[in-house]
Amino acid sequence: MFAGLRHGEYEWQDPKSEDEVVNIVYIDKDGNRINVKGKVGDNVMYLAHRHEIPMEGACEASLACTTCHVYVQSDYFDKLPPSEEKEDDLLDMAPFLKENSRLGCQITLTKELEGIEVQLPKATRNFYVDGHKPKPH
Repeated sequence: MFAGLRHGEYEWQDPKSEDEVVNIVYIDKDGNRINVKGKVGDNVMYLAHRHEIPMEGACEASLACTTCHVYVQSDYFDKLPPSEEKEDDLLDMAPFLKENSRLGCQITLTKELEGIEVQLPKATRNFYVDGHKPKPH
């Protein structure tokens, strides 16, 4: 299904039918709600990049940073697959860690996640100076 696509390229494609659509709400650092029409198989971090939502993703989903840290609305947190040990280890280093913290790069949209809300924390630990808004790679 994803053969021949570059890393993150799938998220740059529109849903091919309504059966694929998964609506997601991103809540930015200022509390603004951004409704996005994603699709089954989209990665939450790359989908944010497509829609210019300021989620960095410095390591490009290689599980080497926490710059795509999000809080998952409680109704949906338990619908996600359990986090792997590597993700948990990274989250332990994330600023403003909460019980509903996950890495956006590790969340793949499914129909069960229809209406999911993910909130960006007030800050992430990264290599940029304060106020810099990175562009996706």
